[in-house]
Amino acid sequence: MNVTNKTLDVIPIGRSSVDLYGDQVGGRLEDMASFSKYVGGCPSNISVGCARLGLKPALLTRVGDDYMGRYILEQVESEGVCTDLIVADGERLTALAILGIRDKEQFPLLFYREDCADMAICEDDVKEEYIARSKSVLVTGTHLSEPGVRAASKKAIRLAKKHGAKVVMDVDYRPVLWGLTTPELGEQRFVANEAVTGELQTIIADCDLIVGTEEELHILGGTTDTLEAIRKVRELSDAVIVCKRGELGCTVYEGEIGNSLDDGIFGESFRIEVFNVLGAGDAFMAGFLRGWLRGRPLSECCTWANACGALVVSRHGCAPSIPSWDELQYFLENGSDYLALRHDTRLEHVHWATNRKNDYPDLKILAIDHRVQFEQLADSLSVDRGKISRLKELASQALHDVARGDPGFGILLDGQYGDDALAAMGDYPYWIGRPIEASGELPLNFVGGDAVATEINTWPLTQTVKCLVNYRMSDPVDRRERQERQLLRLFDACRKTRHELLIEIITSENGSRDPGAITSTIERLYDIGIYPDWWKLEAAGTDEEFEQISTVINENDPWCRGIVLLGLAAPMEELMSSFRMAAAHGLVKGFAVGRSIWHDAAQSWLAGETGDDQFVASVRERFLTLVNAWAEARTTEQRIGNA
Repeated sequence: MNVTNKTLDVIPIGRSSVDLYGDQVGGRLEDMASFSKYVGGCPSNISVGCARLGLKPALLTRVGDDYMGRYILEQVESEGVCTDLIVADGERLTALAILGIRDKEQFPLLFYREDCADMAICEDDVKEEYIARSKSVLVTGTHLSEPGVRAASKKAIRLAKKHGAKVVMDVDYRPVLWGLTTPELGEQRFVANEAVTGELQTIIADCDLIVGTEEELHILGGTTDTLEAIRKVRELSDAVIVCKRGELGCTVYEGEIGNSLDDGIFGESFRIEVFNVLGAGDAFMAGFLRGWLRGRPLSECCTWANACGALVVSRHGCAPSIPSWDELQYFLENGSDYLALRHDTRLEHVHWATNRKNDYPDLKILAIDHRVQFEQLADSLSVDRGKISRLKELASQALHDVARGDPGFGILLDGQYGDDALAAMGDYPYWIGRPIEASGELPLNFVGGDAVATEINTWPLTQTVKCLVNYRMSDPVDRRERQERQLLRLFDACRKTRHELLIEIITSENGSRDPGAITSTIERLYDIGIYPDWWKLEAAGTDEEFEQISTVINENDPWCRGIVLLGLAAPMEELMSSFRMAAAHGLVKGFAVGRSIWHDAAQSWLAGETGDDQFVASVRERFLTLVNAWAEARTTEQRIGNA
């Protein structure tokens, strides 16, 4: 195999669906009231897992040219999966799976796959130039169940052999998808069937790696005696055979099959509490491939695969539960004191932080989420507060005029006056933040009251939750403790609803500030278990203070996205001066400034002295001035660093 031309590691082929997972656990599917939406389907899950573990996968499938299909496409692409081989089918809908967690063994499951897009994969979808570029192709048993998809899988195998690529088979046996059970028995794992066995066996001679559970090897070998089934597979194939054995981990067979299931190669297995068995096999495959395709010892491949499976069975969902490479290494090095791994807060933070989407090395944010300030301005001019909404739409237009679709820009908007602007901004790739704090209240209270998770759960996942808190270590103890309880509640809500969190800290009081106040506040919030994705902070007064802040963040959360600087209505020259100092510090990713940009223009517009175009032009000009000042500060620091 000419590895120098192999720019892809693996091409999984087959199922791609949207999983609608019941949020309620421990009951019938009939009694579940809400569902979380995830990417689903064995090959799609494997492609996500491989990307998270550092491989380069390309997914070959079809999705509907519909909302759900675009969701799958956007999600797998954001994970780092090559999507060139995903066809948007304009004649069929994206497949759906609706499922729940009843207990450790039962997971009611319904497949909605009537003439679905991924079962229309055809030979023309299999592109030789991509197979030639890949180290392996992965075929799944489900896509041998119908003539068209079967032909596509077999073409991929032929091309793989032609171009020196490995062939991997995930048996992926779902009797319902072969028409062997009624639709409501989607969770059933095994039904003996000679025709299915015969069809599966037509490809195994060409396979280099075969992976299946004991039940899946039963259907592949044509007998319910596991050892005999594996022997039958060996008669037909020289492949490495991997038998997944649940809590026992797995056994790998390279050559002849011995007299016991234990006569093989093992890795470390992990004793954990099973929460959800779905998706474990897909994570297992991704972990095994991470080692196997990189030439690691089979025992190490087993350990990585077992660990990936253990992490997934402890969580809700399939693809979103698969670990990143950093997370896998953290788990292998540190283990966990919890049998229920999802309760290990440090491990769950590593999972969350290392699997976030998008990167923001440089972020310029227009802050227009103010409410009290706009109300005071309107009231002082005896103007209807209803006009504030229009102002926010115009300010959003000014941002877009500058950004022009660049994802390095962002906006802070509220849902009280900025709901229309928020909806419009959802069409662009900008970072979007939305305030959860009840404006002007101290101690901290939330929009929507104490049911903060309920409120945030109504927000799109693309909106980062922003919380401004006036907090000082010198505050009265009762106020400080109340604010800490509120922030803990908010942090928990964001993790449960899958929203990123930005905490904005203001420690200055009456125009003066203690140089160490920001550092001590950040340290305190980490100590009580709060790990925001972003910090929004006042500009430090000295390089030394910036260094102290950076040290505290890096020591407590090396995966923190970083810091954006707030403006506090400072004059433009003062802001630009602070940029020049801040740009030298890697954790400072940009700025989020508001009143310094829009206040005067908003006052003139509300007073009727200027119109829409003048307001937009003024905001655009002042925002662009800061954008250019930040870019210049960054460039200067890069020149100094490279000198």
